[in-house]
Amino acid sequence: MDDMRPTSGAAAHLGLASLFPTGLQAVYAECRRLYPDQANPLQVTAIVKYWLGGPDPLDYISMYRNMGCVAQDVQEHWHYISMGLSDLYGDNRVHEFSGPDGPSGFGFELTFRLKREAGETAPPTWPAELMQGLARYVFQSENTFCSGDHISWHSPLDNSESRIQHMLLTEDPQMQPVLTPFGQVSFLQIVGVCTEELQAAQQWNGQGILDLLRGVHVAGGPWLVTDMRRGETIFEIDPHLQQERVEKGIETDGSNLSGVSAKCVWDDLSRPPEDEDDSRSICIGSQPRRLSDKDTEQIREALRKGLEINSKAVLPPIGGQRQNHDRPQQSLGHLQTQQASRSRKDSLESESSAAIVPHELVRTRQLESVHLKFNQESGTLLPLCLRGRLLHGRHFTYKSINGDTAITFVSTGVEGAFATEEHPYAAHGPWLQILLTEEFVEQMLGELQDLSSREETKQPKEYSWPERKLKISVLPDSAFDSPLQ
Repeated sequence: MDDMRPTSGAAAHLGLASLFPTGLQAVYAECRRLYPDQANPLQVTAIVKYWLGGPDPLDYISMYRNMGCVAQDVQEHWHYISMGLSDLYGDNRVHEFSGPDGPSGFGFELTFRLKREAGETAPPTWPAELMQGLARYVFQSENTFCSGDHISWHSPLDNSESRIQHMLLTEDPQMQPVLTPFGQVSFLQIVGVCTEELQAAQQWNGQGILDLLRGVHVAGGPWLVTDMRRGETIFEIDPHLQQERVEKGIETDGSNLSGVSAKCVWDDLSRPPEDEDDSRSICIGSQPRRLSDKDTEQIREALRKGLEINSKAVLPPIGGQRQNHDRPQQSLGHLQTQQASRSRKDSLESESSAAIVPHELVRTRQLESVHLKFNQESGTLLPLCLRGRLLHGRHFTYKSINGDTAITFVSTGVEGAFATEEHPYAAHGPWLQILLTEEFVEQMLGELQDLSSREETKQPKEYSWPERKLKISVLPDSAFDSPLQ
């Protein structure tokens, strides 16, 4: 982050309101409400603004000293607040101006609360780099974040030896949404978590784990203050939480994670590879097949037209998601949850999105036999897909980070699927759907039990159900770095 440097806060110039961008004024006003005695906070500023070609989308990140709250047992901490994901200027230089009634820019700014260490006189600046990394992902993909989302980061957030290597997102407990002439802005707080806590959020849901963290002082407390020196997970601090809260929650609620971006491919074993229409070209050919412009527009049109939604789970379309294939793996890891990837345009996550009717999309093919291939991290989510989603009448999608390829598992209760019990494997271009009956799901869970450990295992691992004409392989990451042979 060479193009950024700490500076004194621009809030010192608020007396020059006529020269100060209106959107920025609104965010600063909320900061002043919370910190009236810190009118000129230390800031990290992008020297070359994003709209002038700089690499960092956030114009400013203000850093405040928060004294905590003794009555609520909240410890003293540093409070970081971003400025730039919302529309600060209203002149189309960064965000398309859409009026005051909708979201301002992406509709939110990020915050982060970091425990103040004894003797610290100034806030560390590494959280600013973390926030810029998340902002770059949002700008490049146009996918927004929501409360309860979780992000696989796979590295200590401060590049130390810390166990805090992933993030959950929630509403900031003190910052109130603001209404600007350019739309509304809410404040989403980043919460650092351990790997085991991220996994529990994936298996169950982010809000449930956030509630558990609020109840454990050293793990965050009521305001979810991140302590990078925390050496124990909430499940080590209180072993009863896993069985009594998380396991019961999964059993009762299932998982609200409906999809992930992942390393995955699928192979149609129904036809010989020389068949021009064989979907082997999707995952084995030198260039992966992509959805045509016509098909993409059909998917978008189906989404726009919408259908009558009933009480059953509804499968939204796979098309329309803009993906950033060039972002560093470190920034979001190999597996970025779709729960943290809602697009301003179309969404994979919404259970009430318009479904696709098969006759509205051409060239949907029924397949006789398929081979699914996942990397280690994606494979460990298969039990979640089966237990937390399909057994609760829901769907789960793996969206390839390397192209348009997607694999959606559906149960018999999902509306809008083009896979049926009669033809459980169906493909529309590079999108494969697999319908699994409850009986088959139970059988698969028994045989895939070893994947639940999430420990590194010898690869490749093969699972096969010949009578169902289904094969699953868990392969090393290197197998997905070039076309499979």
